[in-house]
Amino acid sequence: MLRIILGVLVGIAVGSVCVWAIETVNHLLYPFPAGMKANDMNAFKSYIDNLPFFGKFMVIIGYAFGALASGFISTKISKNGKPTAAIICGLIFLSFTIYNMTVLPTPIWFWILGILVWTLVLAGYKLALNKNSFK
Repeated sequence: MLRIILGVLVGIAVGSVCVWAIETVNHLLYPFPAGMKANDMNAFKSYIDNLPFFGKFMVIIGYAFGALASGFISTKISKNGKPTAAIICGLIFLSFTIYNMTVLPTPIWFWILGILVWTLVLAGYKLALNKNSFK
């Protein structure tokens, strides 16, 4: 049980770093407007609303890398051969994603991909079971 908890915690941390890294690249490609304050939610909503397709799609790419990494790492750490830790990671990330999509202006395609992409934790789980993957 402790290995599963540790797997989930590390999986969430690693997945979060992956999402953050891709979103950081995205902010380099599509910087915030000059003078925008970090805590100004209306300005942030306007930024998201005016972000081009690729800027929004990069967020989905970040989610995909986060899902794969968290599924992989949580499975490797839990060492029980079951997808439990990976699924828990996916559900936690999914709940954060749904919250973000409810408070920010996101199109329907983003909702669909934003929900489906977290099933990639199971691909990370499968990769972790591969005997040739990192031990």
